[in-house]
Amino acid sequence: MLIQAYSQNPHFFFFLPQNPSISPHLSFHVSHSRGLKSLLGRRNESMPRISASGEHSPTIILGKKRKVFEHISLLKAKENISEEEENNMLDYLYTTQYQMRGIVAVSLGRACDQNNENYTHGVYMRFQRKEDLEKFYVNPFYSRVLNEHVMPYCHGLIHVDYESEVEDDMLPIFRKGEEFNYGVEFVLLIKFRQDSFGKPLEDALNSLERLTIDNPSLIVQFTQGLNFNPSCKEFTHGVVIRFRSIKAFEIFTGSSDYKDMWKSKFQPIIQKTVSLHFSVEPVLAPEVVLYLNKRLATINLT
Repeated sequence: MLIQAYSQNPHFFFFLPQNPSISPHLSFHVSHSRGLKSLLGRRNESMPRISASGEHSPTIILGKKRKVFEHISLLKAKENISEEEENNMLDYLYTTQYQMRGIVAVSLGRACDQNNENYTHGVYMRFQRKEDLEKFYVNPFYSRVLNEHVMPYCHGLIHVDYESEVEDDMLPIFRKGEEFNYGVEFVLLIKFRQDSFGKPLEDALNSLERLTIDNPSLIVQFTQGLNFNPSCKEFTHGVVIRFRSIKAFEIFTGSSDYKDMWKSKFQPIIQKTVSLHFSVEPVLAPEVVLYLNKRLATINLT
């Protein structure tokens, strides 16, 4: 008999031989609200009032920081992709972190809404060193996963890589702990006008970062940086924001503070943007990881 086991995102699941020691994670419902000054209350139902000195400690701090290297992939899945094919594609992408060195965090999922470029899925990975990211692209295991389990189901793929900084502590670096178990991953790719490089661009990105720092009750982590992937000329910068919930995402992006900042700082200097967000659920149980490692080991790399 088979049971369904859940991963870090609600669209990613697979089937395992039944085992009483494995309990699927339960999903949770998040109600909707608007306005940065809303009162939100307890976890999964509400959240505290926004305040930089609130009960949540932001991982975006001004203390000692550590360099990290962020990798973003946006996929355009074919319209006729089946549920089984989609799950298979996400399974293999997610578990690449257990088959090669250098990947310290992964999240991925189906986009929660449509975007102007029709990307359907987002993949986010973090590397500790730039050399690890460079090796990732030429790793035969990843190449086989891409060729056999991703591209047959997709008609478009784009990669953006950038260097950023996070708090120099194990939990924010590896994106572990309770704060990272649930939430929404927001991915934003931007192409700035060439004449904006310098003070206008820096002012825009700094304004966005300050707004995220001012709202630790909504946001767990923020990174941004200049795209150094030579294969992607469409976008100059990448941004990743981990929100605490879909409610937190909606409050932040629907607020007048965010809208005014975007209108005054970003719109005058951008050529092109694409964004998507996807939900994040608890990480895989150890039994599930063991099963997937055995499954992935069957891939013939010869």
